[in-house]
Amino acid sequence: MRFRAAAALTAFSLAAPAAAQPRFTDVTKRARIVFRHDAQKSGKKFLPETMGAGCAFADLDGDGWPDILLMNPQPALYRNNRDGTFSNVTAASGIPRLPRWPMGAAVGDYDNDGRIDLYLTALSGDRLLHNDGGLRFRDVTAAAGIANSSFGTSAAFLDYDRDGRLDLYVANYVQWTPQTDLFCSLDGVNKSYCTPESYRGAASRLFRNLGNGRFEDATKKAGLYDPSSKSLGVAVLDFNSDGWPDLFVANDTQPNKLYRNLKNGRFTEEGVAAGVAFGEDGVARGAMGADSGDFDRSGRPHLLVGNFANQMLGLYRNEGTGLFVDEAPRSTVGRASLLRLAFGVFFFDFDLDGWLDLFAANGHIEEEISRVQPKVAYAQPPLLFRNLGKGRFQDVSMKLGPDLQKPLVARGAAYADFDNDGDPDILITSNHGSAVLYRNDAAPRDHRWVGFRLVGRRSNRSALGAVVRIETPSGRQWGVVKSGSSYCSASDLAVHFGLGRGSMIRAVEIEWPGGARQRLSGVAPGRYHVIEEHPAS
Repeated sequence: MRFRAAAALTAFSLAAPAAAQPRFTDVTKRARIVFRHDAQKSGKKFLPETMGAGCAFADLDGDGWPDILLMNPQPALYRNNRDGTFSNVTAASGIPRLPRWPMGAAVGDYDNDGRIDLYLTALSGDRLLHNDGGLRFRDVTAAAGIANSSFGTSAAFLDYDRDGRLDLYVANYVQWTPQTDLFCSLDGVNKSYCTPESYRGAASRLFRNLGNGRFEDATKKAGLYDPSSKSLGVAVLDFNSDGWPDLFVANDTQPNKLYRNLKNGRFTEEGVAAGVAFGEDGVARGAMGADSGDFDRSGRPHLLVGNFANQMLGLYRNEGTGLFVDEAPRSTVGRASLLRLAFGVFFFDFDLDGWLDLFAANGHIEEEISRVQPKVAYAQPPLLFRNLGKGRFQDVSMKLGPDLQKPLVARGAAYADFDNDGDPDILITSNHGSAVLYRNDAAPRDHRWVGFRLVGRRSNRSALGAVVRIETPSGRQWGVVKSGSSYCSASDLAVHFGLGRGSMIRAVEIEWPGGARQRLSGVAPGRYHVIEEHPAS
């Protein structure tokens, strides 16, 4: 057994009073995050101006505290000061300026040197950044052989061939340039932003890690080449529980894709057969972000998809037979989300009761949408659904304080326990607006938790794809180390569990990406445990 507890937790002045009302508190200013997204608006209503950009929580300096990356023409890097505040260290980071419309970020240690690297997407100019240590990065895109000159959006690292090296999947949107921009109109007179139906799709890309810092474009070889897709979100999941990572791709006005890993370097597309390609009406939705998680403790990963306004969220329950069923239309989730346009979405256990809750960051693309659809707003508040168990959810968005109720033109969203107090906090980006950091003051004080930060040895160093299973008196839970999910964003790589009022962890088992298993005992709650893969496992 090889594990150690992370550094002892620190109490600091930003902590919420013990008697505070449950809420999410906007601590952006107090945390010293000063950031405003630049949509590069020209007055010509170019399509990319509506898209917004993402964000990332990642422990980039290896001190056990998540740092923050915010996407802009000059991406902004904030170091976690471990006292509830952050310092802007962009100037010394070496992170280059990006083309006019930057989009997303993915995190993972692609060269297994123990430091988390970055992949940044943008319109015609993605970048692979090697982490040289000390929060300094070096652009190695050309040297790595990566060339994605399309409209990059979400991205995810994964080890799809299980060779111990992280590969990279990059979602691409549509074929667009300022020269090919089209005239679209809501009222027949004034120019409005075009929807993606107006443009041809673009094939997403899979880059296989060859080792020695080099990648090859394996898109066609892997059976993933599809120029009809218009992809905005990607979630890595093992939907058939065979130990190999599969891909769900959220497409905007085109059918979603579910790619099953054939274990031989190739994938086969099963979205239609699985029931995740279309809405209940058989029409492709405007899908944005996506995530996977086991919200009902069935042992299977389900899917959460952010969709366009008047389409509601997609909450696809994995039946375990290769088929998914959308639970949203018959639930509170569907009714409450119908008029929202959801971009960043994810599963997380905000109240630490052991059941995954749902979060959606919302905002429309058309500033004057209320003129033609009075019930739909441009700026929209986030949605948070508390998991009541047995497949039931409660909309608690209006019960967790005034800060969470403020409308945003939200786009990217990520979560992490940035203050190491045991409950997950939220980071949201807004299009042509400020980023917002919400501290979680909503988790009950008597609810326990435990977290794990995994270090692969025979597996990839970031342990992407590793599954952590825990057993407590209340039952069994599991989580997976994953990159990607949400919209153009990345959440912390730590695996985190709420324990409710229980404090006993009977057993912990880790299944590493290669299939080896490690069992742990004597794991204490209330801290993060750093677990290294046993060399002989």
